[in-house]
Amino acid sequence: MSTFLDQLKNYTTVVADTGDFESIAQYKPTDATTNPSLLLAATGKAQYAPLIEEAISWAKSQASSVDDQVEKAFDKLLVLFGREILKIVPGRVSTEVDARYSFDRDANIRKALDIIELYKTMGISKERILIKIASTWEGIQAARELESKHGIHCNLTLLFSFPQAVAAAEAGVTLISPFVGRILDWYKNSTGKSYASHEDPGVQSVSTIYNYYKQHGYKTIVMGASFRNTGEIKELAGCDFLTISPQLLGELQAETGDLQRKLSPEAAAAAGAQKKVSFNETDFRWALNEDQMATEKLSDGIRKFYADAVKLRKLLREKLSA
Repeated sequence: MSTFLDQLKNYTTVVADTGDFESIAQYKPTDATTNPSLLLAATGKAQYAPLIEEAISWAKSQASSVDDQVEKAFDKLLVLFGREILKIVPGRVSTEVDARYSFDRDANIRKALDIIELYKTMGISKERILIKIASTWEGIQAARELESKHGIHCNLTLLFSFPQAVAAAEAGVTLISPFVGRILDWYKNSTGKSYASHEDPGVQSVSTIYNYYKQHGYKTIVMGASFRNTGEIKELAGCDFLTISPQLLGELQAETGDLQRKLSPEAAAAAGAQKKVSFNETDFRWALNEDQMATEKLSDGIRKFYADAVKLRKLLREKLSA
């Protein structure tokens, strides 16, 4: 009997949620996604030292001040990891814009263009890249322009609410990453309750978004992310994409049985019809403000990604100053 992971790949595009090349090669996902936290963890391993040295050497050739060199090395390292990942996966890699630009539309656009240009110098087409941007109002509008004016595909990350998902789809973004596990974390901490997989608030959120997109013909890809257990993944079998950590990929690979498809365009059409809605900036900000979980998790996620980016810059500064 085939494994749950093999069966899942029949319904869903599986994406590796890691910066570790060995794990990506082991589980053979279609795509991979990274962020500063994952890269920070990866750079602690000796096998990635050559990439750090390459980034530092290049940065020194591009800028004279240490501050400028740090920024150059930071961007170069993100792209170098992406380059190596693209040697393994047949699809795309997500590369994240620094979280400190989460509330600056124009800075998001500039940084995304810089990242794509770095990939271009390595002979890598923008078609193989997803630019990850936080799902703030400013981030969504930056993605709108990147998609429509520059043909750059975007991944709207740190997505915790229906209004964020609607605004992203209306902006024509390629993909969204609703964070299943972090939604569950918030509800468990707030209520003290445990949730069965089918009652998991994160699972229910992604299911609602998926069905809404299919009912109203949006082409934006739904990629469930940030899983805490394989039960969440099984409940979302059939979702467009799922990005999964190596640990959970291993658990799915080790388990056999009959994996039931839970999400599909046909099931979405048969589900209760959801009224089509739209959000301008004022409506979006109010709806997000009214969702305590989404507001708290979005700000917390931005802070944590930024904190790890600061740690990564510190590491690069030490190397540059050595």
